[in-house]
Amino acid sequence: MGRLVALENATAGYEAELAETEAVRFQLRDRADEADVIRRHAINNLWRFTPDDINEALETVIGLRGDLSVLEERIRHATERLAEMREEREFLTRLLRAVDELPALDGATVDEEAARFRSASRQVFQIIEEERMRIARDMHDGPAQSLANLVLQAEVLERLLSRDPKLVVDELADFKVGVRDALEETRDLIFDLRPMTLDDLGLVPTLRKFVKEFGDKSALTARFHVVGEERRLPGNYEAVLFRIIQEALTNVRKHAHARTAEVTLTLQANRVVAVVKDDGEGFDVAATEARLGRTRNLGLISMRERADLEKGSLEIRSQVGKGTEVRVTFDY
Repeated sequence: MGRLVALENATAGYEAELAETEAVRFQLRDRADEADVIRRHAINNLWRFTPDDINEALETVIGLRGDLSVLEERIRHATERLAEMREEREFLTRLLRAVDELPALDGATVDEEAARFRSASRQVFQIIEEERMRIARDMHDGPAQSLANLVLQAEVLERLLSRDPKLVVDELADFKVGVRDALEETRDLIFDLRPMTLDDLGLVPTLRKFVKEFGDKSALTARFHVVGEERRLPGNYEAVLFRIIQEALTNVRKHAHARTAEVTLTLQANRVVAVVKDDGEGFDVAATEARLGRTRNLGLISMRERADLEKGSLEIRSQVGKGTEVRVTFDY
């Protein structure tokens, strides 16, 4: 209970800090846009300005954009931490509710349940740690490397300003391409962590975009189908379904060696069913399930745990050489 109260207090603090930081970001963005207008005017009229004037305009833009990037990184971190705290708060609330609903157990059964709970907790922490390692690796290989290259390009631009300002225009074009690439990599990483469209637009538009990009990046044919009337889902179902489908498609890419993958979302009055099907190599489901406690196949564990938390059912059908089908169902 103490941890839950602390999380509620910390969440309120992060929400207040995030609101203040957002206000500062809007002000800084306006200043950066104004400085960028001055920079473009100086570049388009090089003959009217001295190299020092151009250099000052460029340094102002770079400085403001740098401050803006730092601020946006703080906002991103605060937003992610806030989402984590909300998720943990929800988990603790459900856990406390489940504990209250447990029937009286004898000593032997309590020990068995405690052992199972500890095992599940270790698996959860292992999943979290591996996810953090993956994020760190993706950040290092993607946006961090791109930003390091941009710093080098900025240094080249500084030297060119004093030698040949006309060459700055061409170098700036390459610099803008590099910035766009770094921004795209960062957006991809943010989408992978928590798609903003999931909160803004809902599950269907997010899956439509995700499945298309998955097919483009994985060099296989990926299709998305919706059965029933498109609508928003209640509670936490959209986030849970997205993560399960994301994990299922990740398994297709890593292990199935498939040519096609299909995601079908069926929306009924009080039920939603998601199916991920591929034509890959398939596997022995019973043998794999039996080894889950002794192996590091955390993807299947993650999918089952997410489905169980929302009282849903997850079914995996597969045969060697005949592909795999993952079906998750939620009634609400």
